[in-house]
Amino acid sequence: MSASFHWEQRLAGLARPLFGSAAARFLAYLGLCAAYLQGGLVKLTDFPGALAEMAHFGLAPGPLFAVLVIALELVASAMILVGRLRWLGALALAGFTLLATGIALRYWEMAPGQERFMAANAFYEHLGLAGGLLLVAWLDLRASGSGAPATA
Repeated sequence: MSASFHWEQRLAGLARPLFGSAAARFLAYLGLCAAYLQGGLVKLTDFPGALAEMAHFGLAPGPLFAVLVIALELVASAMILVGRLRWLGALALAGFTLLATGIALRYWEMAPGQERFMAANAFYEHLGLAGGLLLVAWLDLRASGSGAPATA
């Protein structure tokens, strides 16, 4: 075996107790869900603001879309954090993220400038977030398919 392989194994052995722990995994899930928890709670506590957001993006009927978005953001996040049907919650949030990104961050339709630059950055950051959620679903399905319990 090569010296670099031993070095990689040794480094992984040092990192594993902290970053391989259930607490670190939960913090990672919480980080992935943070925007959805914040968004759902803000919409829930400021329903007129949620309605204004739906109207801004042309979603009608506004009250129905607002309730659906709130429920999706909060319930799917809870599924991920609790570990019940984690893969389904992750896929739901990934799909929602891709759809919402395509609606809200159409940077290619904007005039060149700072606003387009910021929208393009946010668009690709959201693609990364959706990718992280797809990874959560993949890992959860892989763990549950092997007979090993998918842990929190």
